[in-house]
Formats: sequence, C-alpha cells, structure tokens
Amino acid sequence: MATTGKVIKCKAAVAWEPKKLLTIEEIEVAPPQAHEVRLKVVATGVCHSDYYVLYEDIRDYAFPCVLGHEGAGIVESVGPGVTRFKPGDKVIPLFASQCGECLLCLSDKTNQCVKNWTLADKDMKSKSRFTCKGKVIIQFMGTSTFSEYTVVSEVALAKIPDSAPLEKVCLLGCGISTGYGAAINSAKVQPGSTCAVFGLGAVGLAAVMGCQAAGASRIIAVDINKDKSSKAKEFGATDFVNPKDYKKPIQEVLMEMTDGGVDFSLECAGNVDVMRSALESTRRAWGVSVIVGWVAVKDVSTKPVDLICGRTWKGSSFGGWKSVQSVPKLVSDYMEKKIKLDEFITHTMPLEKVNEAFDLMVTGKSIRTVLKM
Repeated sequence: MATTGKVIKCKAAVAWEPKKLLTIEEIEVAPPQAHEVRLKVVATGVCHSDYYVLYEDIRDYAFPCVLGHEGAGIVESVGPGVTRFKPGDKVIPLFASQCGECLLCLSDKTNQCVKNWTLADKDMKSKSRFTCKGKVIIQFMGTSTFSEYTVVSEVALAKIPDSAPLEKVCLLGCGISTGYGAAINSAKVQPGSTCAVFGLGAVGLAAVMGCQAAGASRIIAVDINKDKSSKAKEFGATDFVNPKDYKKPIQEVLMEMTDGGVDFSLECAGNVDVMRSALESTRRAWGVSVIVGWVAVKDVSTKPVDLICGRTWKGSSFGGWKSVQSVPKLVSDYMEKKIKLDEFITHTMPLEKVNEAFDLMVTGKSIRTVLKM
C-alpha cells in the first residue's frame, strides 16, 4: 500500500489530562516495528473502562493518551517478522494478549499472558507509536481504538472472517466477551442453577446472556435503573430487582427470594460495595461470586466467615477467554446467531461525538455506543 513504511496522519480523540473532555486532534501514527501490525480502525465501542480511566482512576501517569480498546479494523501494514497477518485482513485488536509461549499462555488455568500491556507498564512511552504536537501520546492498553489508525502487537490481534461486520463484532474486543465469558468460563454456571447479575450495562447484560446459555433456570437481574428491566429480560433474565425498592440490603432480599441464596452471582457494576453484596447474596454452602467490574483504586472486603463456610470469591478478566484463539470463535458464534450483539447497540455515532457517547453511558441512556471512523 502507498502508506506502508510511512507515518500516517489521522484523527484521534486525545485525552490530554484526567477529568477533561477528549479533543479531536490530528496525530501521527508511526509504521509498525518488529512483530507489530498497523491497522485502520473502522469502528469501536465505548466501554466504561475508558470512562473510568479518564474520570475515576486517581492515578494520572497514563496521560496524554488515546483511549479505546473495543475496536475492529483492517490491516494496513505489518512490521518485520509478522507472518500471521497481511494487509487487507479484518482484525480485532485485543487488550488481553496471547503470546502462546509464556508459562501463563501454556496453562489451561488462566487466560493471562506475561506480554499483556497494562497501565502500570513503566515502558509505555517507548511502546507507543503515537505523537501529537511534538508529544508522545500513550496507547491505552496497547490498542487505542479512538483513532483512525493504531499499531498493536501481533500477539494482541485476532484475525476474523472477511464477512464479519466490523461495526458489530468490535464489541467482542471487550464488553460482550467479558460478561458472557465470566458466566460460562469463570463462574462455570451450571444447568438448573440460580444466578444473580449485578449491574446491567453491556457487560452485565452479556453475563445474563451467558447464564442463560449455560442453562441457568433462574436469572435475577439487579440494577438501580428501573428502565433496564425489559432489556434484561430480552437477554434471558427471569426476574428484575431494583435495590431502591427495598429498605433492607439487596443481599438479604435475594437470600429471601431464593431460600438461602443464589448459586452464582456476577458483579458487573465496578463498585466495591456491590461486590460485597454480590458475594453475600450467594448460598453460604457452595455459592460462587465473580468480580467482573473493573476497579483499580479501591479496596474490597468481606468477613472471613463468609468464605470459610463454603463460598468462593473470584475475579474474571476478559471473561476467561484465551483471546487470540477465542475471539474468532466468538465472531463465528455471532454470525451463526448463537450469541447476540446487535441488541447491545443503542447508538451509532462518528468519532467526533465520543464525549456525548460517554454522557449517554453514565446517565444510563445507552447500552453500547459504537463510534464509526
């Protein structure tokens, strides 16, 4: 291609500092280096984790940056040593890498990888291929899909079928995969079981979908937004509970509803108080509670007896999926109508309206907004 080996100038939504609106800037995207791939982003979802880092995470060492980690696009060029991708391939960049060689990748006990790009990486600036106004712009989680072009590691990229609609399957880069997999892979929801899902954003609704796919007989959806009730039932919830309707703690309500607690609970709100409620809503003898919502700067606690008596408390990242090998299968499942994606998308906007997309999300007026480049 004509741009191969050259710097590309393009539009991106830049976060110059915490708690400030993103601004649309012209940035420079350098060519991919060894084992890297540069791609043209076609569409990206707007995830609460992007908002969290910008407005709620008190650490400020990740700025200036380009957010976005739920995208899909087309390979523009590849760096030296890349053999699994070529220009024109449709791909989904991944914040969770899978090198396939490290101790973690070789284990069936985890989907973590030692090559994951994290906010705590001290080498973020040298890894970035973005500059703007003479400054290095950090690539958030190694993806930065709020940009018309981005560069990612080849071990953090999934090749998908040419027939896949990028404006839909981009959601499999984070939210839907995370919630759906948390129920199936992390909680390991069993047929005939009773489940509770706390927080009904895209991740929570995907967790409801996962509970239904796993064969749960009762799925209680919990959210303080009463308008989420019908949407939850569309994805498989059998009950909807609004904590605001009760004077007692929600875990007590659920314990009474289920004669002792649910078998599985999934916390998808990213709230440490809700995490404890989700744990305490499970049956003491064998309940399993999974933390899915992302919180990096607050502590969570419980009474030891709540675990000693038989409960299991665990976390889930990217739904437990081995990313590079699993995302193409999830795309196929969507195209074969085995999982929902279209139903999550409530708004579609251009990149320039990214701040409006954040507003829709935090006010509960959207499930997922997709930005088109």
